[in-house]
Amino acid sequence: MTNIRDIAQLSGYSISTVSRVLNHQNYVSDKTRAAIQQVIDQLDYVPNAVARDLSRGKTFNVGVVLPHADHPYFTQLLHGIMQAAFSTNYRVVLLPSKYNATLELQYLEDLRQKAYDALIFTSHGLPLTALNRYRRYGPIVVCENPHDCPIPAAYAERLATYQDAFELLKQRGYRHIGILASRPAPVSATCQAMVTAHHTVFGTDPAPELMRTDVTTPSDAQRAGDYYITQHLKLDAILTNGDDNAVGLRRAYHQHHQTPPFLIGQEHQLSGEVLGLPTIDHHFVEVGIKAFDLAVSGQTGNIAIASQLLLPDPQPQIKRV
Repeated sequence: MTNIRDIAQLSGYSISTVSRVLNHQNYVSDKTRAAIQQVIDQLDYVPNAVARDLSRGKTFNVGVVLPHADHPYFTQLLHGIMQAAFSTNYRVVLLPSKYNATLELQYLEDLRQKAYDALIFTSHGLPLTALNRYRRYGPIVVCENPHDCPIPAAYAERLATYQDAFELLKQRGYRHIGILASRPAPVSATCQAMVTAHHTVFGTDPAPELMRTDVTTPSDAQRAGDYYITQHLKLDAILTNGDDNAVGLRRAYHQHHQTPPFLIGQEHQLSGEVLGLPTIDHHFVEVGIKAFDLAVSGQTGNIAIASQLLLPDPQPQIKRV
């Protein structure tokens, strides 16, 4: 296998001079650079990227731990991360996890072995304390409020906006309210925030039978709607976990020839705009940009981005003549 010493021997120049040419450094004349490049081309030599990364102490790879991409929370975060990465020399490596703690631990060990310069956890199965212990080996950023854990984070501040959503429902006289979530409250900061907001506004936790978890896609939401209907649960309103999922719920009610409850979406998707749904915009693209910036800068601290409850514009009145 050709190496830098072979190039030096055939070109008649020192290893250090060849190295400067390979790394596009200065202090090499055009004549010398051309002579060495001719030998490189002749030998079809390609530098060993792993060895080069080890020598400079950086891989310029940022690992993004992604449980799945079936929900706009993850796709919007990833869009922001990629948008930020395009303006740098860093590469983004997607690390699928499915909340598997063993896989996540392997990614942390990869960070320890310098396979990545930093890790961003869009969500996680391991506890925050376990992630935080690996920060000695490189920057780790999470995309949720870490509360008492001193791990850097960029996240959407959702609690106040969830309270706004429940206040809207309370003002409308709604009391029997369903909630859709991807994961149950004990393992989901998002679900915890919705439960806390409900308790703050109504003074009680949501009724367990009105909460449906494992809802990620519109098909999941449609099955949740089928459950509400077949169990004869009369709901005034449902806080969904995505505008597209609200569409899935509507489909279930329409297929059963029933009027859907009042729906609030999330993620400010086009489907919600078309249907005129109230929705919550968590600005996850911006969260992704901030998470990437924290990861590559190695800075500590938290960046909270306020969510917004968006109400549909009133429909214009049509004047008849």
